[in-house]
Amino acid sequence: MGNCCRSPAAVAREDVKSSFSGNDHAKKDAVSGKSKPPITVLTDVAKENIEERYLVDRELGRGEFGVTYLCIDRESRDLLACKSISKRKLRTAVDVEDVRREVAIMKHLPRNSSIVSLKEACEDDNAVHLVMELCEGGELFDRIVARGHYTERAAAAVTRTIVEVVQLCHKHGVIHRDLKPENFLFANKKENSPLKAIDFGLSIFFKPGERFSEIVGSPYYMAPEVLKRNYGPEIDIWSAGVILYILLCGVPPFWAESEQGVAQAILRGIIDFKRDPWPNISESAKSLVKAMLEPDPKLRLTAKQVLEHSWLQNAKKAPNVPLGDVVKSRLKQFSMMNRFKRKALRVIADFLSVEEVEDIKEMFKKMDTDNDGIVSIEELKVGLRNQSQLAEPEVQLLIEAVSTNTLSLSNQCHM
Repeated sequence: MGNCCRSPAAVAREDVKSSFSGNDHAKKDAVSGKSKPPITVLTDVAKENIEERYLVDRELGRGEFGVTYLCIDRESRDLLACKSISKRKLRTAVDVEDVRREVAIMKHLPRNSSIVSLKEACEDDNAVHLVMELCEGGELFDRIVARGHYTERAAAAVTRTIVEVVQLCHKHGVIHRDLKPENFLFANKKENSPLKAIDFGLSIFFKPGERFSEIVGSPYYMAPEVLKRNYGPEIDIWSAGVILYILLCGVPPFWAESEQGVAQAILRGIIDFKRDPWPNISESAKSLVKAMLEPDPKLRLTAKQVLEHSWLQNAKKAPNVPLGDVVKSRLKQFSMMNRFKRKALRVIADFLSVEEVEDIKEMFKKMDTDNDGIVSIEELKVGLRNQSQLAEPEVQLLIEAVSTNTLSLSNQCHM
């Protein structure tokens, strides 16, 4: 029976179950012929069927390991979000430890209006479920684009919230490690809705003076010391500085056509304050951006120092003049591009083998038939149909993702 004949809730519940079917951990051992017992991720909670306590509804979002669903508490009828992490995708001990750490960090951080609250973490044979506060107000950039009036003062208010989250994390011995606009959602659709940090999947506990070498995070927001594999909590201030730069002008400070190019731009550290609208932005705002994007982590401002900066201290006095349609247009384009990339990565993660992923760059080179370094939408459509190993439904999913972004991306998709 097709999905069109059933309710969204029924379809979603089936998706939850089907996404956990064929569990690697339930496969029979090749030697003994016996089924392997499912792994236990959370050692301090009893295993239970999440559907007994919550009605799982439509999908809200999807990441590398987890799918977030709308869910309803059967007893209180409260609307919540449930991030379900499939155990079959936890292939190594490191993957399992990452999930345990995410739960531990969310339990460890105090309840705060700027951080999504965790109601409970539970587990069954197929998945770990994080039941959280529901944020219905949409992503940060979407809200900005939807507003008819976007100003330096509004950017200051958003920056204050983001840096307060960083300060809270650092005070409690946590480095976020993946600060980016997509990880901030508004709690509701009201104009004065609180902005909340929602994802601590890459966060890590730290002690004063402790250094880390694992490269994690999203390319545009990585601090130079992450690329050098020697970093501490200062990286969160850098990422917040990148977000502030984007909030003020609509594009990232370090941009290139490839991740390698972005990394090289970050290491060069040259920041453009000449393009519009920077000549019209206050010197105080520019001084804060420079201080947050200081290449030397020892000289970079702490969260406390950022919050004490004159631009944020006098946020209510910051210019309330619209930054202009060009900034809103850039923000919309940047946001749409990120959304397309997330859809593309979802297809790649679900349907391509390791060998196919290794070949992906070569495939895009072949798609770029005019060798201009950019894959146009038409080139992408032709290339996906002619060169990829994806089945037709997956090709169509990617093409639909491109088509929804056609106008915003000016008919070009930077890969």
